[in-house]
Amino acid sequence: MSFRSAPLTIVGDVGVDIVLGPLREWPKIGTETLLDRSELRAGGSGGNTALAVHYLGGDSRLLSLVGNDDFGTWLAKQFEATRASLPTCDSPTSMSIGLLHEHERTFLTTRGHLDRFALRDVRPRLERAADRRAMLMLCGVFLTPELRKSYDTLIDDAQMLGYQVAIDTGWPSEGWTAGTRAEVTRWIARCDHVLLNELEVRSLAGEEDLADAVGRVESLMKPGASLVAKNGSRGAFGAQHGARAAAPALQVPVFDTIGAGDCFNAGYLLARMRGDDLHSALAAGCHAASSIISRFPRRDIRRGEIALIGAPADQREYA
Repeated sequence: MSFRSAPLTIVGDVGVDIVLGPLREWPKIGTETLLDRSELRAGGSGGNTALAVHYLGGDSRLLSLVGNDDFGTWLAKQFEATRASLPTCDSPTSMSIGLLHEHERTFLTTRGHLDRFALRDVRPRLERAADRRAMLMLCGVFLTPELRKSYDTLIDDAQMLGYQVAIDTGWPSEGWTAGTRAEVTRWIARCDHVLLNELEVRSLAGEEDLADAVGRVESLMKPGASLVAKNGSRGAFGAQHGARAAAPALQVPVFDTIGAGDCFNAGYLLARMRGDDLHSALAAGCHAASSIISRFPRRDIRRGEIALIGAPADQREYA
């Protein structure tokens, strides 16, 4: 199956990222700190996923918004090589300052146009699925409060149009309250692929042990759906049909981990769309994330420069 015949449809946030680092310790208020490196680039969970698909040689259709300022014009141009649909809204463009620490990062983000992104901006542009492997990826939900209110409707409509639905919720700004857990549980009960990091899985389940947490979250999902727990430098763990699979991360020098989970999602979902099983898709996601986040500046990566791989059957690791 060709990626061109069925692009990955992505509904999520885009913004302008200013990435700075490395920051060795948090500065005192009122002082100035000199950093060695910086990059201005397109970001957001939706934007990172679409660009990672491009680097992997796949095709995507990103549905989002930009603001009505110079940054919005610049941001839209960063996706000209993809099939993005990014209309302008009457609001300043959201921006993030990403401060890189050793193996970690901190974000400072303005609300801007993300507060305006709603179901009315998505539903009219959501086309019927091309075939049964067509995938719709939902991400950045907690950064798009208006769209969040309509997530139940959006998931139902996507399935009605023939999509498999994948979701990466990210971390809720209000924390994992009882209300947030109930809300996320409604969403994942209807999705085909749930892509969270290890801490999010444990927080959603209310379990400290990862194996117990995976079992708890899997019990909330529909039969046959796949759950993925991304573990950073330790790779990824997955569950489907009661079976377990794991894949290691590549051992590469890493300076910039921003968007690592989004890059994983791109590799994993492209592999699933071509028919890979759970483990092979986990391996493809780990390879994509490790290969992309080891590059700086990231804007210089060309289309198709990162290979989409899967793990040979004799190298698969099952937990």
